[in-house]
Formats: sequence, structure tokens, C-alpha cells
Amino acid sequence: MEHKGTKRLETPRLILRRFAVEDAPAMYKNWASDPDVTKFMTWPPHADTSVTESILRDWVSKYDDPAYYQWAIVFKPFSTQEPIGSIAAVRVVDALRMAHIGYCIGKAWWHQGVMSEALQCVIDFLFDEVGMNRIEALHDPRNPHSGGVMKKCGMLYEGRRRQGDRNNQGICDADCYAILACDRTALKDRQL
Repeated sequence: MEHKGTKRLETPRLILRRFAVEDAPAMYKNWASDPDVTKFMTWPPHADTSVTESILRDWVSKYDDPAYYQWAIVFKPFSTQEPIGSIAAVRVVDALRMAHIGYCIGKAWWHQGVMSEALQCVIDFLFDEVGMNRIEALHDPRNPHSGGVMKKCGMLYEGRRRQGDRNNQGICDADCYAILACDRTALKDRQL
């Protein structure tokens, strides 16, 4: 593997970029303060923008680490620059060449294919440029749309960890999805 850090990525509709502390008002407004968005997250809704600012300061301080991957999701045209969500490799295990992905997007952008587009971009980057072998993600089965994003990006269902996670609903089941580098190659071959 060759870690590249949080470099700017683009899709047809999106730019994935590093966060800045100045993104705090948009992040707070667009998703971090919304209890509907954070319902299945492991962190509570932010009480005010100072909480968001503190988190962003922490994220920004880690960008010098080439094994740190935390993107703001921004719609094109980039002139608006306001983030509508985030996507990150929340855990990287070099010995396994594996990344665990987490994501979150504001309610106004649900069911528009935005998160699938962002996740596919991150999967492509982590396989093609970083050299990952496995990319995985979990979701609470009571939040099936999150699993739908994973499936749409070619991730395969690996099973349910019964009462194996915790989120804002308490102890919960966790459905695990993953894609391996060889799965992706087979998918691409079938599409040709």
C-alpha cells in the first residue's frame, strides 16, 4: 500500500475535499445538528457550532498524516463550496490492507444517489491509488438505505453481528458489507 492522504477527488457531480474549520456553520446546519441524520450514528447531534468547530479542528490537524482519509462532500459547481456530508476511512488496518468506511449526508440530499457516487469514488481511490485489498462498512439494519448505498457500490453482504454495535439507538445489530480488490475486478470484467 502507498498511503496518499485526503487528496481532492471528483465525480461527475461532486468534489470530495478536505474540511476546513470554516466549514463548521454549513456542517452544523446541513447534517451535524439534525437528529434524523444522526439517529443511527455513534455521535449525538451537535448542540451548537462550537462542537462542530472543535471536531473540525481535530480533523484538520490530522491531514498531514498520509494514512488519514476524511472528506467533505461538496456539489459542483465548486464555487458554492458548502459541504453537504462527509465520508471517511474511519479505521485503516495496514496489515490487512483494509479500510472501514463511514459516511453521513444531510437529509435534503437523501435518495439522490449522492452518497453512492461519493462512496464509489472513495472505493476507486482506495483500490487504485492506495492499494487497499478490502473495504468494509457497517450499518444498523433499521437503516436499510445505508446498506443500499453499499450494495449499489458492489459491496457484498457478509452477515449480521447480532448486538455487535452501538449507536444513538443503543446496542444494535450491525450488517457488514465489504468489497475486495478481486471482487471489483470481477465486477468490471462483467460490465465489459
